[in-house]
Amino acid sequence: MEKEKKLREQLVKHLKGGEAFNPIDDFLEDMPFEKLGIRPDGLPYSFYEVFYHIVFAQKDILEFSIAGSYTTSTWPDDYWPKEQQPKNEEDWERLKKEYFDDRLELEEFLLDLNNGLLEPVKNAEHQSLFREVMLVVEHTAYHSGQLLIIQRLLGLRK
Repeated sequence: MEKEKKLREQLVKHLKGGEAFNPIDDFLEDMPFEKLGIRPDGLPYSFYEVFYHIVFAQKDILEFSIAGSYTTSTWPDDYWPKEQQPKNEEDWERLKKEYFDDRLELEEFLLDLNNGLLEPVKNAEHQSLFREVMLVVEHTAYHSGQLLIIQRLLGLRK
């Protein structure tokens, strides 16, 4: 049990970022609200659009893994926002809170030894909790790099 506990704790570290990619926590607040909707030259998305996508995908995987009832989302329509920027600062703050709240819920679920790491998750026949957490880690890492590139292209980092 101790080895499995340590494995779960390591997975949580990866989920939070910082093992192989910059944690969103370290740079999200560096993004000025007025620049959230800018699509730098040559890019088809803004910082807001990419972050929305990260939040939606994480929530979808969380619900797939633990919800009593789950409805499959439509790709790609549901996974990307219809607008380029949030309607207002309240919506932006709500989206950030949603990301961190959902991540915490996933962390707590993962750390609970009663939830089988290699057993199928709630709404699956074959996908394990381990697989779903790794999917969130990989997806967030990939898109975190895009967020940092957008900040660089907007002159917010070197």
